[in-house]
Amino acid sequence: MTFQDELAELRHALHREPEVGLDLPRTQEKILSALDGLPLEIATGERLSSVTAVLRGGRPGPTVLLRADMDALPVHENADVPYRSVIDGQMHACGHDLHMTMLTGAARLLSGRRSDLAGDVVFMFQPGEEGQEGAKIMIEEGVLDASGSRPVAAYGMHVFSMTIPHGLVLTKGGPIMAAADTLSVTVRGRGGHGSSPHAALDPIPAACEIVTAMQTHVTRTFDVYDPVVVTVGSFHAGTADNVIPDEARFSTTIRTFSAETRGRVRDGLVRLARGIGEAHGLAVECEFGIGYPVTVNDHTEAEFAAQTVRETLGQGSYFPLPHATPGSEDFSFVLQEVPGAFLLVGACPPERDPSSAPANHSPDAMFDDAVLSDGATLFTELAVRRLALAGG
Repeated sequence: MTFQDELAELRHALHREPEVGLDLPRTQEKILSALDGLPLEIATGERLSSVTAVLRGGRPGPTVLLRADMDALPVHENADVPYRSVIDGQMHACGHDLHMTMLTGAARLLSGRRSDLAGDVVFMFQPGEEGQEGAKIMIEEGVLDASGSRPVAAYGMHVFSMTIPHGLVLTKGGPIMAAADTLSVTVRGRGGHGSSPHAALDPIPAACEIVTAMQTHVTRTFDVYDPVVVTVGSFHAGTADNVIPDEARFSTTIRTFSAETRGRVRDGLVRLARGIGEAHGLAVECEFGIGYPVTVNDHTEAEFAAQTVRETLGQGSYFPLPHATPGSEDFSFVLQEVPGAFLLVGACPPERDPSSAPANHSPDAMFDDAVLSDGATLFTELAVRRLALAGG
């Protein structure tokens, strides 16, 4: 069995039994089994099913951290593959099964080159990327100090089932993924009969006005080159066509690409909502939820990663990311503490058109096993070369 075949077997096993959130006992067990026998110092998390493994290099030097997320999504899988999820309503729809497999492969490759390593490597297997701040919890539990010294660099990857052509790797310096926050708004009025709105205080028109005004606010207040994306994903009011309700509620996701804009949009949208409510004689309650920060690549580390891709996988395998993507990532917490780079990897099956293939998080999302060995090799070379660079 080839190295690629072994990686595919592990990926399929992980895919068959996906787990959601911070508690991933079966997934953790598979990772520990795959790492068994390697010369690693292994620790597991206390508040989550994480795995931290440290490889001590044959020569003294600094530390490099490599990270993979572990959790799946509450999505029922439609994809017709032999290794389809056997857990109803759960699926590795975002490719985290590939990330774990790539990092496990890198642990094997680096263990075989241990004597050549001028420093240590920390392998960070992290649950709870899909909204539970697993990276932040692992940092609180000491992952960044697992080797005894803070990493000089940290690297992560994310596969995409669409948009990026198969096998292509993209990155850039600076912001690469957005911050993701939430704003929940409740407009309180006074209910009444639908035939006599003058005798009530109808919250629905005011709530609708706030939704529309938010879109105008972000396009007229913020620089188009430092954009803001506001999406109202939930709106609830009323119980019948002839009843004016007491309240209307809606929730939004807010995506921003800089810390300054992130703060300004929060204050601006809350002020806007309350002002419109006051104009209509209605009370407005706003609850702002802080989510993942902007994922910011260090410029030097991003260029180093790009050069490593070109030299490892071939000149045609790298393409500079033209702009940040509006998705969010909790690897951002790591990059707030350690300079590093996040890379995007095209894993769309070659028989599919990436421009129309189902996206990550779709029940029809599919990822190609062929990228597994390339991902493992790239993780390996990032660690080896960065340690050599630091020692030089």
